[in-house]
Amino acid sequence: MPNPTMMQYFEWEMPSQHDHWQRLSQDVDHLKAMGISHLWLPPASKAVASQDVGYGIYDPYDLGEFPQKGGIPTKYGSKVDYQTAIKHLKAAGIKPLADWVLNHRAGADQTETFPAYPVDPFDRQHKLGAPRQLEGWTKFTFPGRGTKYSDFKWDWTCFSGVDYDQARDETGIFMIKGFKKGWAHGDYVAPENGNYDYLMFADVDYSNDRVADEVIAWAKWMIQETGIQGCRLDAIKHVDSRFIYRLLKEIYQDYPEFYVVGEYWENDTPALLHYLEQTDQQLQLFDVVLHFNFHQAAVQGADYDLRELFSGSLVVTHPDAAVTFVDNHDSQPGQALESWVGESFKAQAYALILLQAQGLPCLFYGDYYGIAAGEDYQGMAKILDKLLSLRRHHAYGEEIQYFDAPHCIGLTRQGDIDHPGGLALLVSNAGAQEKRMSVGPSHAGEYWVDCLSNQAPVQIDDQGYGIFTCSHTGLSVWLPKKD
Repeated sequence: MPNPTMMQYFEWEMPSQHDHWQRLSQDVDHLKAMGISHLWLPPASKAVASQDVGYGIYDPYDLGEFPQKGGIPTKYGSKVDYQTAIKHLKAAGIKPLADWVLNHRAGADQTETFPAYPVDPFDRQHKLGAPRQLEGWTKFTFPGRGTKYSDFKWDWTCFSGVDYDQARDETGIFMIKGFKKGWAHGDYVAPENGNYDYLMFADVDYSNDRVADEVIAWAKWMIQETGIQGCRLDAIKHVDSRFIYRLLKEIYQDYPEFYVVGEYWENDTPALLHYLEQTDQQLQLFDVVLHFNFHQAAVQGADYDLRELFSGSLVVTHPDAAVTFVDNHDSQPGQALESWVGESFKAQAYALILLQAQGLPCLFYGDYYGIAAGEDYQGMAKILDKLLSLRRHHAYGEEIQYFDAPHCIGLTRQGDIDHPGGLALLVSNAGAQEKRMSVGPSHAGEYWVDCLSNQAPVQIDDQGYGIFTCSHTGLSVWLPKKD
């Protein structure tokens, strides 16, 4: 599909009505018409409760099939509904992407007693005294599923740490003691807090070969059982990168066209590039740096220098690896990683990722359909539909960037043989602005119009330049009048 576009098809506050997969099946034709090529689905595995978004993962093999954790369906529906939605997406030419939560397990069925060290939460390498016998929730027997699909049972030897001692009713971070135990080597997880292997719940220990083999077997089962054609890897800065390298290598041997994007939540491009090197560039990454630049632009308004908007971003330094986005379920209001791009700059941010040549842009469900818990935010489907249409029909050919003024930046696309029209984009954070930009000498003499607001047409001169204006809204997209 030309100009591919990803969409994240969920937001954090969606109600737990077990009908999301069914709603998706009904929405497939619409998504195809929007130009969506990749659809990122929420975590499908059974979590600690039916209302859990899916990141409190309990049984990866239970996709809404077994009576566990309060019911059979997950928050989003049944396994059959999930499989049906995937079939509909594939029939429409849309690549379905599962959300794989590999870092931890939650909601164990039993406690176990084992030795563990309490550690400093701000320096997890620093042990706060001698090891002690701790009672932790680490025994997973999956009584509702039994041994169907896998007879692997998780116990304390499968984990590197926990956050709760049942015997003492004490929360903290506890590193499990044992042969070849401890956090992942510091070079293979994020260095924050001394070592950021531990994130939450019972932390999976990928130095345990049995565990690594089981998770890889599950990943291949998931692909075969559901028909997914790609995945989003959650929280990979906390997972041993050596395991991710092995996982991807083994998947690609059997499924060479499988698509993978990782969430490495770090506002630091060198860290992202280092991770790409560690995993032999077998995946793409979300451009977190660009997201935070958008967030700052929204917060600072006219005080933000738009010339810095793409500074340090992955889409600039490593465009083939970049999935660009404006917001997601973690950055939305009320979440731990809240960094919401306010409405004062959100449309401009989407225009930039959708109409530029580089990167795979990702549209957030909450920005299109609204956020269930926020009555004041109903999404912005109207403007997004216009921008998606511009991406499908006009955002082609050579790109010239004009990131040369603190309050007004722009770019032009020259068009190609199949899409000769081209476009001109202007973004402002200080009201109406203007900029002289080239759309190519092939357009000399044409009149161009702003398709987002009622501005006077612009005539292209003999050299292919026009003096384009940005409306007071801060966003204008110009097309040849004939288009």
